[in-house]
Amino acid sequence: MANAFLQIVSGARQGLTVPLTTSAPLVVGRKRGDFILDDPLVSSTHCRIIPRDGKWVIQDLGSTNGTMVDGRLVRETTLRAGVEITIGASRMMLYIGEDVPEDLVGDRPVLSQLDIAWLLDEELVELRGSSERTRAPADIISQDLRLPPGLNAVMDVVAGEDVGKVFRFTRGNVTVGRRIGEVPLSDVEVSRHHAVIEVFGRDMIFLRDLGSTNGTYHNGRRIGVVRLQDGDTIGCGKTVMKLQVTR
Repeated sequence: MANAFLQIVSGARQGLTVPLTTSAPLVVGRKRGDFILDDPLVSSTHCRIIPRDGKWVIQDLGSTNGTMVDGRLVRETTLRAGVEITIGASRMMLYIGEDVPEDLVGDRPVLSQLDIAWLLDEELVELRGSSERTRAPADIISQDLRLPPGLNAVMDVVAGEDVGKVFRFTRGNVTVGRRIGEVPLSDVEVSRHHAVIEVFGRDMIFLRDLGSTNGTYHNGRRIGVVRLQDGDTIGCGKTVMKLQVTR
C-alpha cells in the first residue's frame, strides 16, 4: 500500500504534515486521538482515517459539525489523492504515493514519501538546488505545537555526561541541542541544533535529525526521521536518552 500523508493547508496547524500509517488508524479529535486539533468546532473524537483494501477511508465518528470531503458532508467514504478534507476550521489535502508534487523533487533523487512529508521549507529550497536559505536552523519548526491534552512525556538521560537528568515535555515540538533547546545537552559531540521531537498524539510522535554532524540514533540505528514509541532510546553524540510516555 502506498505511503500517504495529510498536508494541513489552513487552520490552527497550518503548514504541518501528518504521515498516515497502514498499521493503525489516524484518529482526529479536539481532546482524544492521534492528531489533536485545538478547535471548538472539532468534536472530542471527531473522525478517523483507516487503511482498507489498499485504499484510505475516512469515517466520521458522530461529530457535532460533521466531516467534509470536497465540500460534501460524509459519514464514510474512500479518499482519493488530492482530496480536500475539512474538519472544523481546518482544511487538509491527502497525498498518496506517486501523487507527491513533482516540484518537490525535480531532478534530484526521489525521497521516500515519509521523508517528503516532513521536509521543511528551507530543505525544499535546497532540494530544488537553490543556494539561498530562508531561515536559520534555530527556526527549524515552522509552527509551535501544543502538547496534546492529557499526554505526559519525559526524556531520561541514561548514558553520557548528563546522565540522571530528566527533561519533561511542555510543548509538542522539543528540540535537542548542545546547551540550547528544550533538551540542552552538555555533550560536545551533540550539534547545536541536533534533533527535534514532534508530538501529535501518544501514537504520533516523530524524531527527526536536523542535519547533525554525528547523527541521531533510534534504538541504536542511525535515522533521518522515525516514529517513536514509549521506551525507545535516542542517541545523540555520546548521550543516550530514553523516552517515557504516559497519559
